[in-house]
Amino acid sequence: MPSWPRRAFLLTTGTALVLGAPGGPTARAAAPDAYAELRAAWRALVLGEGFKPTDEPFKSRLAGLGAAARRWRAAMAPASGSLWSDLPYADPEPDTDQESFAYSANVVASYTRLATLAQASCQPGTGLTGDAGLRADVLKGLDHLYAQVYNERRTRFGNWWSWQIGAPQALLDSCVLLYDALSAEQVARFCAAVDHFVPDSAVAHYTGTSTGANRVDLCRVLALRGVVGAEPAKLALARDALSPVFPYVTSGDGLYRDGSFIQHTAVPYTGSYGSVLLGGLGLLFALLDGSPWAVTDPGRQIVFDAVEHAWAPFLHNGLVMDCVAGRALSRGVSASDARGVQADDHLRGHPILASVLLLGQGASAAERARWRGLVKGWMRRDYYSPPLADPLLGLAALARLKDVEDDAAVVPVPEPTGHRLFPDMARATHRRPGWAASISMADSRITYYETGNGENLRGWHTGSGLLAWWGDTYANGQYSDAYWPTVDPCRLPGTTASRKVLADGAGGDWGAVRPAVRWVGGATDGRRAAVGQHLKGLWSTLSARKSWFCLDDTIVCLGAGIGCADGTAVESTVENRNLGTAGRAPFQADGVTKPVATPWSQTLTGARWAHIGGHGGYVFPGGATVNALREQRTGKWSDINRGGSAAPLTRTYLTLYVDHGIDPTDGTYAYLLLPGASAARTAERAAATGWLRILANSGAAQGVGVPSLGCTAVNFWTGGAAGPLDASAACSVLVTERSDGTATVCVSDPTRAAGGGLTVTWHRPVAEVTGRPATVTSAATGDRLRLAFGDLADARGATQKVTVRLG
Repeated sequence: MPSWPRRAFLLTTGTALVLGAPGGPTARAAAPDAYAELRAAWRALVLGEGFKPTDEPFKSRLAGLGAAARRWRAAMAPASGSLWSDLPYADPEPDTDQESFAYSANVVASYTRLATLAQASCQPGTGLTGDAGLRADVLKGLDHLYAQVYNERRTRFGNWWSWQIGAPQALLDSCVLLYDALSAEQVARFCAAVDHFVPDSAVAHYTGTSTGANRVDLCRVLALRGVVGAEPAKLALARDALSPVFPYVTSGDGLYRDGSFIQHTAVPYTGSYGSVLLGGLGLLFALLDGSPWAVTDPGRQIVFDAVEHAWAPFLHNGLVMDCVAGRALSRGVSASDARGVQADDHLRGHPILASVLLLGQGASAAERARWRGLVKGWMRRDYYSPPLADPLLGLAALARLKDVEDDAAVVPVPEPTGHRLFPDMARATHRRPGWAASISMADSRITYYETGNGENLRGWHTGSGLLAWWGDTYANGQYSDAYWPTVDPCRLPGTTASRKVLADGAGGDWGAVRPAVRWVGGATDGRRAAVGQHLKGLWSTLSARKSWFCLDDTIVCLGAGIGCADGTAVESTVENRNLGTAGRAPFQADGVTKPVATPWSQTLTGARWAHIGGHGGYVFPGGATVNALREQRTGKWSDINRGGSAAPLTRTYLTLYVDHGIDPTDGTYAYLLLPGASAARTAERAAATGWLRILANSGAAQGVGVPSLGCTAVNFWTGGAAGPLDASAACSVLVTERSDGTATVCVSDPTRAAGGGLTVTWHRPVAEVTGRPATVTSAATGDRLRLAFGDLADARGATQKVTVRLG
């Protein structure tokens, strides 16, 4: 039987499609009251408005809905323990937790199919519109599930989410669709079942499984329960229970002031749970707007602000970056998805675009207009996976996106440039004209990775310095095309990892294990950045210091103090590009070209540069010994997700890595990543030996200077000196001199432990400090600049920016 991911039902079965206006015979009249208005509002919200069912992509989608409904209607066979034979839910004595989870998931899948049948009877163009027999079949199915498994006498088993969110959401959607056909007794029974599994106490405390996106989902259940059962107290509770979601948090689940979003206590989740939260809030704000239960808490402005502060930084040309997708990156093709649709970063991004538009309905006119431009820009640039052709988007979402696409008054907003640091979730994004990158790290607050429910079983090293990047007009599908089931999980780009064999799910479920390190973060001026990570291996003795200096056309990557006693090799992966099924990208190293199609492996001794055609270049200052490998790798989604397809997939990879040997004691590396650079440009940068000065690359400090940019950046792992900078304690420093005789000095304490004892000295004549934050307790100028900082613990790793006039 299938083992379903907890949030995959709406994705893989299409339940998120549409909820149309009910038609057909009426069992009882709907009074023109507030509840009838809310039912109509909910149907309109999830249906979408203003599109023609005879136009594409709606015509095909409606036809597909009808085909799915006919298939499931024909297969429906009520029996003891199941409504469909392939979805058994009888669970008296499950043999394993996995089996118990699968049974509870099948309860949700059964309600999901019924909701799809109800939709097909309500929507035009399905071939089943107004089919009274189909409506009767849906009601029989609802009664069957109530009698057997989802009622007020049943004790839940398996996954809590199935009983409190998945099943009641699909049940209540069906109740709204078929409300006029339901008897009073059916409404009472179904509401009693929801009350049993989702009592008011589910939102009594903002803790456990009732936080962040889960809380919003629970509020959706309570609100629809109030709508279907005409109970004002439930609607008021749903509205009021949203309020704890809005304020910024300083630990655990929720939105942080720096733009971070955390779920499950320690997992960056902007692109998965964050998507659920954004979409759920958009629906509830719109549903309740204008009603006696409208959401008026001024805290909701924090959510509006987060669209550009928290979500937009991780959206690139329609995709949402995998570094904030948690275990969702392992959800490719489900074992039970007959369509074979591969979920990926683009298909996770598109619902966020639609949710931004929905949320905009309740935002200010200026915000709404700006967001429509953002969404149109993301849509126009997503050549890899056009959103309007997204097979998993519901009709309501498609209608919102089509409306923006067709609105000539909306001007597409281009991709921004700049750097964003997210200290509270150990993530960073760097954007330059033509490309974008992300860096994923882990520390004592943020887990290595998340596994759970049999998902993301080999994401062990995704927090070990994963450096992912995309081009604007190339490589936008780099991580979309079966990357995660076929890539070597110990050779993720940017990471340093021991080759020690780890078990699937090593570390435990829900991000249970975190590294005992504090120095993770960096300093940024909003354009450039110094980012660093004290790396400790997962269930490994590996330790390393890693730095990324994010500049104008390059990211300088340094590693030092690499040590391990696992008895295995340790590798730092420079790159691991997915070349797809054809795999014909040319490769050069110091001008020597390797075969395009055949597999090969070579150790490049004294390599100064390398280039992957159609992707970018890599420079090794002073030369380096680098291993280059072109190989075909075969894997299955079921390898990394127990609910995934077992169909084998093969992709070609081109990998560059530094082999530090078995049990290194002080390994190092240094390389430059130049996204989108030509081979000629890469060779030119390698020949310009004075362009970059490596000021330090040790376990004490890592730093660079780029005179042509006026840039100096150092990550101090301990107090010390590097180039023109001194620091009395661990910190990150980024200095930029400008042609107008001014400079900025950006400092942070990633450890959050300086305690008022940090002093940074820049050995450069400075005439005057023209701006400084309150954390600077003294600033001495003259032949050097000496900055003393107060307690930086409350700054939470944020950058302290000082501006000066040079002497």
